[in-house]
Amino acid sequence: MSKTVLLNVRTFAVGVDLTGVSNKIELSSEVEVKATTNYGSSGYKEVVGGLASAEISGEGQWEAGDVTKVDNAAWAQLGGVGPWSVSANNGAAVGDLAYFTNALRADYKLFGEVGAVAPWTSSAKSAWPLVRGQFAHPPGTARTATGTGTGLQVGAVALNKRMYAALHVLSVAGTTPSITARVESSVDNTFASPTTRLTFTAATAVGGQILRTDGTAITDTWWRVAWTISGTTPSFLFAASLGTG
Repeated sequence: MSKTVLLNVRTFAVGVDLTGVSNKIELSSEVEVKATTNYGSSGYKEVVGGLASAEISGEGQWEAGDVTKVDNAAWAQLGGVGPWSVSANNGAAVGDLAYFTNALRADYKLFGEVGAVAPWTSSAKSAWPLVRGQFAHPPGTARTATGTGTGLQVGAVALNKRMYAALHVLSVAGTTPSITARVESSVDNTFASPTTRLTFTAATAVGGQILRTDGTAITDTWWRVAWTISGTTPSFLFAASLGTG
């Protein structure tokens, strides 16, 4: 990706798409600096890395009224932990770069001076590692029946590393609709004999989930999201992201 002007940063906070109500999103990551300077340091400071952390902060235009609005979502999530996925100014098509984590909605600020467009600001603090991965399902494609997503060559998972997966259910319609998403891996892009690596809890309402594997090495290099849908005339909009770390 070459130099870019920020025009299309997509942000998904648990079960809400903040894209249409945000005009500033910042993502930061840091590692604590721990001093280890001693008499053998030759007069120079020595340091090692300590605990790592990440933060997602944003601001935009306030809206309220249902669970897909920023105000309803922020109040419901405040003090809670859930998945956040942010695009790299490239939309959220399958294969687009994604940064995601499990994060605590730490604060929420709203309103301002008279005459201004009602604003909001909020931040989320990481509770899991920040993952640099890819979007595995686009948010604008409605799913009404059981199916599978596009395969991605995310790569093998080394010993003591994990595959991370975030699911953001953004819209639900139908009578008794239910979707159970899962993450599958394969030795190649045919997915002739896929292996299920992670299975999300069945979702019947707007919301989000994040999962990770247990640190066991996985030699499969191809990955995808698949789903099972039930109900009467069900329809779901959801975004998903995958990555190793």
